[in-house]
Order: sequence, then C-alpha cells, then structure tokens
Amino acid sequence: MPDAVYVQDAFARIADRYVLTNHVLSCGMDIWWRKIVTARIRKWRPTRLLDVASGTGDLALEIQDQCPQCEVIASDFCAEMLAHAARQGIAKTIVADALRLPFRDGEFDVVTVAFGLRNMADYPAALREMRRVLKSSGRLVILDFSLPTGILRTPYRLYLHHVLPRLAGWLTGQKDAYEYLGGSIEQFPSGHAMTELLENCGFAETSATPLTGGVVTIYEGSKL
Repeated sequence: MPDAVYVQDAFARIADRYVLTNHVLSCGMDIWWRKIVTARIRKWRPTRLLDVASGTGDLALEIQDQCPQCEVIASDFCAEMLAHAARQGIAKTIVADALRLPFRDGEFDVVTVAFGLRNMADYPAALREMRRVLKSSGRLVILDFSLPTGILRTPYRLYLHHVLPRLAGWLTGQKDAYEYLGGSIEQFPSGHAMTELLENCGFAETSATPLTGGVVTIYEGSKL
C-alpha cells in the first residue's frame, strides 16, 4: 500500500497545477465523472456529507453547488491541496487524516472519496473509519481509477505508464508524482475485489459501475 509521507509530499508539490493537469490528462472526462457521482447523490437528498481526501475540492464543490440543502465538509491530510479547495469556494474544510477522522460516530448521510482511497496507507482501516462516521443507512461513494478490460486495456496501460508521466511532468515539473500514479492504479483493487473489500469492512448493498470503458469505476456501499 502507498507510503503516506511520500503521498502527502507529492500532492503538496503538485497542488498548484493539480486541477489543470487532471483536465488535460483525462481530456476533460474528470468533470463528467464527478457530475455523474453528484447526480446520484442529489437523488438521495442528503443533509450532511463528508468528502474525504477532497484534495482541491472539485467533487465537494460540484456537490455543494448541486445539493444546496446539504452541508458539505471537505477533508484532506494535505493542507496545500485543501487551501485550493477553500479558495474555490468550499464553505467548510478540515485538515484530517482519513484513518483518524475527527468526527463522532454516525454524523453523515453520505461519505464520498474521489481518487483518494487508492492513496491511503491502509484501505480496510480507511473504509472502516468512513463507515464509522456514517449514519445508519448512510451511503459511501467511491470514485477511482481502474483498468479497462478488453481491447482498451493494452493501449490504456501504455498511456498510463509512458505517455501520462511525461505529459504530467511537463505540466507540473513533478514527473515522479505521476509515475507513482500508474503503479497505484495497477495495485488498487477494482471490480469484484473492491466490492468484496467493502463487504468485509461492513458495507452492504455494494455495487461497481465502470465508466469510460472501465478507466474509472464508481463503487457504492450502505451502512446497515
């Protein structure tokens, strides 16, 4: 699993150009992915939501804009990233480690984590902590990278390991941070492996919905 010190330092170094780089590397698809997640959440009409590993707050901001009845709190262990979230307009931010969330049991209707669980030092511990702060019948939503199946798999892996680090290095000056990205995606559980992990951590009604040919996947689970 990832080294927390390295991850924190890497994100601090790329914080200033993180949003632009994401848009370029995904050809703008990251905006669409977050809109799909938000559309699902809006139907549930939550009143309190925690966005874990919020980074620059892109998902939290989309939810805050589309769910005006909901109090959205953005948390991240990298203060440099979270400063950008505050400047973007996230009303409530808190610097916090996802493995030790500073909230009471059962505080939130929904917990989200977009492209963040993959970077955590202990996936099961992080998932159990997210479950702890959810209300009974609350929902967890994870958006993260996965590997496509079929004919897309080989060209995507070539892009992931050879094209993406060079392009991201040129945009940010931090090529190593994006060389880490490819390895983290390869090692991250996806599909059935992720839904099984969610169930082992106490979640029910789990699902996995691949998008863009499986480049990313939305995972859901409920706390019963």
